[in-house]
Amino acid sequence: MRYTGSVPEELQASALGDVEHTALLTIFCHAIESRSPAPILRDPLAEELAGRLTPALAASPNPLARRLARGELRAPMVVYITLRARQFDAYARDFAARHPGAAVVNLGCGLDTRFSRIDDGALRVVDVDLPTMIGLKRQLIAEEEHYQMIASSVLDHGWMDAIEGPAIFLAEGLFMYLPEDGVRALVLALARRFPGSELVFETFNARWLTGWRGRVTRRKLQDKLKLGAGATFQFGIEDGAALEAWDPRLRYLGEWIFLDEDEPKLGALRLFRRWDWFRHTQWTVRYALG
Repeated sequence: MRYTGSVPEELQASALGDVEHTALLTIFCHAIESRSPAPILRDPLAEELAGRLTPALAASPNPLARRLARGELRAPMVVYITLRARQFDAYARDFAARHPGAAVVNLGCGLDTRFSRIDDGALRVVDVDLPTMIGLKRQLIAEEEHYQMIASSVLDHGWMDAIEGPAIFLAEGLFMYLPEDGVRALVLALARRFPGSELVFETFNARWLTGWRGRVTRRKLQDKLKLGAGATFQFGIEDGAALEAWDPRLRYLGEWIFLDEDEPKLGALRLFRRWDWFRHTQWTVRYALG
């Protein structure tokens, strides 16, 4: 993966929606942590992309974009997002080791630079995201023999025609923003079309989507994190194995909880690992397909 040049002058960050702006947040978290002492995640390409994007974001009408340009990101968020990326990289490497030549498919990829971090010369990486995001990414990063971008909503299943299994499908920071019926249809289509593959996705606890808990969640996203009204959580589960009830072809393999990491930068957050209600507010689950 290589950078293609400077950001074109016509780039208008305001053309991105609220959910797409969360992808910019992710790449800036990677860049900040990559530049820090003893980084959780080394991501030189993210550092370069963040630097190139900063002038355009500084002039954006979007509040989150301007915060990113000023480097105003909370330390716990940076730690969580980079721990999450490191773990998803590990899932991809593990699957590729067991399935030589396998595909790693990033659903809702944003500007993530996973290919540059895990490329071993053999595995294939496919990035799927909305046309606006892929359009921006193609201005910044060149496709290569083993790296492909597909401009499509993940809910429009036509993109699956370009994938040859087995594959590991990674949904990092995506499913919670999608409607439940869309997630269900997507997951069942993957299970039907790609036996022998795996799905790893970050999820949110469904109990925090309705009632007073739902109001707390929305305030956190929009007032505290400034993600915008369009970036709201819609989908969640209460138990990691819940998807097994959707179809017998879905088999729960396990979960990852960031609080369990032996990472000094977690600081006082490590105290919350004692409480299950906190541990299972936002976490990652892994499934075998077919």
